[in-house]
Amino acid sequence: MRARYRLYGQPWTRAVGPMMVLEELGIDYELIPVDLQGGEHRKEPFLNINPAGFLPALITPEGDSLHEAGAIMLYLAERHGGPDLVPLPQERERGRFLSLFFFLTNDIQPPTKRFFYPWRYTVSDDQANEVRAQARLAAAERWEVLDQLLASGSGPWHLGQRFSIADLQMALWASYGFEEMDDIVEAYPAVRQVFKGVMARPVSGALLQEQRRSLSEWRAQRKARKAEAAERA
Repeated sequence: MRARYRLYGQPWTRAVGPMMVLEELGIDYELIPVDLQGGEHRKEPFLNINPAGFLPALITPEGDSLHEAGAIMLYLAERHGGPDLVPLPQERERGRFLSLFFFLTNDIQPPTKRFFYPWRYTVSDDQANEVRAQARLAAAERWEVLDQLLASGSGPWHLGQRFSIADLQMALWASYGFEEMDDIVEAYPAVRQVFKGVMARPVSGALLQEQRRSLSEWRAQRKARKAEAAERA
């Protein structure tokens, strides 16, 4: 039997980004769940796959272990999709693509993670709310910059009339929202246009719908755990 890709993740994590690329391209893969609540991502079996201890991770058919969602998406698109999902190095649009794709990874992702996991960035629990508030401001400012960059283009996508994995990655991050899942798409018109375009795609749209359903359940469970902890305090 021919080896296939193995993707480690959950349907509400960043693993959805690689999933969208894999399924847009019709690539055979196996999704292997990792129990985040149980801390499985910080135990030896998973750390042997990704020592950083974060999702997602991808094992290629050749047995190589890859991590970082954006890097996995770019790898898959370039290896299997070619110009349908990413401009080739010799194309003029390559520069704009790289700038915007890594803006999402380097500018949008960090404050978003601080917003959802503020306790990772402080040694005192009573400072977590301050970290979260500052992360919210930083993320909103970066989304505003992206919205302006998208609005300055010539079409509905990051590359104007040309669809790319930058649109998939942006839609994933926008789907998380802030306090509510629609905070981002409602606040930024050009971002909303990209998001709606991805949601309209039969494959990626269906994955995002499932991601939002799973994320809604995760938010509810997290809220319930906080309420229980407050009652015991």
